Amino acid sequence: MLDHLFFTELIGLKVYDLKGRRLGRVRDAAIVPLVDPVRVDRYLLGGGWAWLTVRHDQIQTISLDGIWLRDEQLTPYHRDDYMLRLERDLLDQQIIDVEGRKVVRVTDVTFQRVRHNGHDELRVQEVDIGLRSMFRRLVQGVLPRPLIRRIMMPIPVNSIRWEFCNIVESDPQRRLRLNISTSALEAMHPADLADIVEELGPSDREALFGSLDSEVAAEALSEIDPDIQASILESLSEEKAADIIEEMSPDEAADILADMEEERSDAILEEMDDAPAHEVEELLEHREDSAGGLMTTEYVAVSAVLTVAAAIDAIRGHDYALESTNTVFLIDAEEHLTGAVPLARLFLADPAVPLSSLQDDRLISAPVKERQDRVIAAFDKYNLVTLPVVDHANRLIGVITADDIIALLRQR
Repeated sequence: MLDHLFFTELIGLKVYDLKGRRLGRVRDAAIVPLVDPVRVDRYLLGGGWAWLTVRHDQIQTISLDGIWLRDEQLTPYHRDDYMLRLERDLLDQQIIDVEGRKVVRVTDVTFQRVRHNGHDELRVQEVDIGLRSMFRRLVQGVLPRPLIRRIMMPIPVNSIRWEFCNIVESDPQRRLRLNISTSALEAMHPADLADIVEELGPSDREALFGSLDSEVAAEALSEIDPDIQASILESLSEEKAADIIEEMSPDEAADILADMEEERSDAILEEMDDAPAHEVEELLEHREDSAGGLMTTEYVAVSAVLTVAAAIDAIRGHDYALESTNTVFLIDAEEHLTGAVPLARLFLADPAVPLSSLQDDRLISAPVKERQDRVIAAFDKYNLVTLPVVDHANRLIGVITADDIIALLRQR
């Protein structure tokens, strides 16, 4: 009994009416993801200006010998923007294998044949990407289908289950109409997603980033090779690019915008909310090869006169920066840098103790115009995790982290 069928076998199958007369051959098939993400919903016959549509519920049986209908009232094919046509939109296209964390090219599709409500249906089971499917395509139409199946048996199967695939559709308008979920991609680690993005061509990167949640896109963009970060943002609409930039740390956002054409980066900044845009604009004023060009404005600073208990309450208001924070900086009423306390030390101290009694005796900072090589040397010499950056009046204006230095050295 036939329990599965390949797309290369489906193409060219003869379709018969109730009296056994041939109506035509299958030229394409389509699923409608909004209705059912796996069932083949339509079969297209003919070609040119004479396409006919067979609905899934009009079919009686499907075999390697042909398709027999139980309802022969066929209708002309009209473009349906919610369709995913397998020959046109999937075969030979790039897809993302979420489980394998890689980009692959589809060479065939495997269907499961099921009996449903008294008639046969095909459901997409896997996409095929290996040598076996390439062999099927090469000899299809040359050898009988049963013989092809026997010959290909020794060749290892290389396929991906349909639920582990995400389609990369370069046409943004069509991608939105298909409404194919990106939830599996958004659940991936940003570094894995970045590896996938780097394998794609420019148009496919645009399609992927245009469909991702802005926070996920920002995290992935941070992991991508700096050489292509700016090109990705430049390919997006200014509104989408601004949404992504707002989710990034100010220093990372400034680095990317600095690599873009000034007119384009200004347009993106205009689309951003005032507060994050102002932070990024301030960072863009500093030379890239200076401490100011390396620093971020996301840090935790509290008044030096606070007790430990009051400081912890104040720190709770900096939840946006806590994930990357390991040091709390102390400032006076004029925001002059007066000290630093390791975050872990706060949780071990008596809540009534003043912060000033916990600060490190030797405070190391960098002037905003300090050269990059001297900043790197300071991290190496003093084994630093963070380095505060101050202006000419010793006011705290930013922080450089070890991650920033590591990223800089990797680029070199």
